[in-house]
Amino acid sequence: MAPSVESKTALVTGAGRGIGRAVALQLAEGGARVVLVARSIDQLNETAEEIRDSGGHALSMPTDVSDMEEIVRTVVQTNDIFGGVDILINNAAVVAPLGPSVDVDPTEWAKALAVNVVAAAALSFALLPIMLERKWGRIVNVSSSIAARPDAMIGMNAYAASKAALEAHTLNLAAEVAGSGVTVNAYRPGSVDTAMQAWIRAQDPERVGRDLHGWFAASFASGTLITPEESARSLLSHLLGEDTGRVWDVSDQV
Repeated sequence: MAPSVESKTALVTGAGRGIGRAVALQLAEGGARVVLVARSIDQLNETAEEIRDSGGHALSMPTDVSDMEEIVRTVVQTNDIFGGVDILINNAAVVAPLGPSVDVDPTEWAKALAVNVVAAAALSFALLPIMLERKWGRIVNVSSSIAARPDAMIGMNAYAASKAALEAHTLNLAAEVAGSGVTVNAYRPGSVDTAMQAWIRAQDPERVGRDLHGWFAASFASGTLITPEESARSLLSHLLGEDTGRVWDVSDQV
């Protein structure tokens, strides 16, 4: 990371594992103070301990981002401690429910959008005022390549809908705050070897769909999955630029 993240405050959701953890570690390595947000307390504490052991600054903030009251609490506490957030990485996401849409519980479908879209928007809206006042801020919403081809993975309706909605939200918000010094972008992280992918491979093919299960199994078997660290480096290579309203891809060169 470039040294210009030094002394910035970054809030990363889904920071206990996978891409979120890798982003948090790399931001801390660059000198940022990192607020770690996720439901998994043990994983958050492990990430925070690794950052501190390396001489960095981290604060664990256990939060269920599907709960608006918990989001408000986290924002208030973060603002009280750090005086605001300069960098927001909305990475937290769920992939369930999977399977034929006729078998999906609409309540579970809605919960997926609450985590994948509503939480990202709520955090952005809550943290924006201080960014706008300071005339500097960076918001990145972690999306997925499924947003480009929603029809490509049958059985992932909630996930596809949520990531497409997240990108629409991103571009609209970027246009709203254009010229303010705050940039808003989306990032498609590629096929990453994460616990989410492992969970999909562990599901019953008959329940989630043989084609869908087979795609994830074949992707893993091919050895082409990238590491969370590789994906995080690509994301962060874009972070400090002035581009806004863009959908970055892991394959983009900076």
